[in-house]
Amino acid sequence: MRKLLLVLIATLLVSGCGLLYRQPVFQGNLLDKTAVDQLQAGMDRQQVMVLLGTPSIRDPFHHDRWDYVASQRIGRTGDPVVKTMTLWFENGQLARWEGEYFPEQDSELAKNAIRYFGPNLAKDKDKKRR
Repeated sequence: MRKLLLVLIATLLVSGCGLLYRQPVFQGNLLDKTAVDQLQAGMDRQQVMVLLGTPSIRDPFHHDRWDYVASQRIGRTGDPVVKTMTLWFENGQLARWEGEYFPEQDSELAKNAIRYFGPNLAKDKDKKRR
């Protein structure tokens, strides 16, 4: 009985010591490396939106600038890492872009989306039926 009590107390003490797994947190736009590589100067806004999706930030004072922001935090005490990809348009055409994104993490996260976000994501075959 004493051994069982000691094991139970040790289990309770160790479980509160911060040894629990903490899931990584990803927020923002997932930018696929192949999509970013397809960007070309002269593309219109619709073509860019098809490749990269809707921008995270559309500045109401700078209509010709789109910002795609993503952040990542891994671990309990890790500081978030924020990366921004900025695109500039001139006369409705893509003029230039610069910035960073998480190409390796984004592609890996897209592959493992069900593991991170659960089975509630629509499957490709379900999208075609609608």
